[in-house]
Amino acid sequence: MLLKRPLSLLVILTFLLLSLPLVADLNISSRVLDKIEAQYNKFARKRVEDWQKLVAENKDLPEAEKLELVNQFFNTNVLFIDDIDLWNKKDYWATPLEMLSIGGGDCEDYSIAKYFTLKELGVDEDKLRITYVKAKELNQAHMVLTYFKTKRSVPLVLDNLITDIKPATQRNDLTPVYSFNGTGLWLAKSRGEGQRVGGSSRLSLWQDLEKRMQKQAEEATSE
Repeated sequence: MLLKRPLSLLVILTFLLLSLPLVADLNISSRVLDKIEAQYNKFARKRVEDWQKLVAENKDLPEAEKLELVNQFFNTNVLFIDDIDLWNKKDYWATPLEMLSIGGGDCEDYSIAKYFTLKELGVDEDKLRITYVKAKELNQAHMVLTYFKTKRSVPLVLDNLITDIKPATQRNDLTPVYSFNGTGLWLAKSRGEGQRVGGSSRLSLWQDLEKRMQKQAEEATSE
């Protein structure tokens, strides 16, 4: 749930990550599903199959229902585990497929997986932001996904800390810092989209993640 690394570093990594495509539009082959089951267990396979089914069967839902469905899916199916305990690394960005296969992840993994999945369901990425916040009660940095119905709307917050989706104005426990999507970087605020401040740069963690996602995209549809 909580981030231990500096927000400035995470801001750049998130912006870079969001430019990646989701794994082959979730057309994951039986061979890859068999491999997931062999490496992990039948429950891992089912999580990935349920993910595919969620996207395939719910593209025509109203956006409010898509938000609820995706938020509930990941909060229910993924257990919060710190990177050091899960991957034996201080900082590791899991792909959505990795997170669902292993059944665990931290707050950044939840937020990114929700972002990608909502995009696959047809939600315009202009309405979605990965948002870094300070969790006041825990006095630590945290990541959530926010949804803007319009640019001037109070965003809704999809969070792994709580099950309910609430307007940002009802999340007094969070202080927004930055927000992002695949097209930009903003200084965040509780109302509206905030001030765009631009850019990103290349980092080794991003390069590693990009290689893994590209490899998974190639493997996902192969027989």
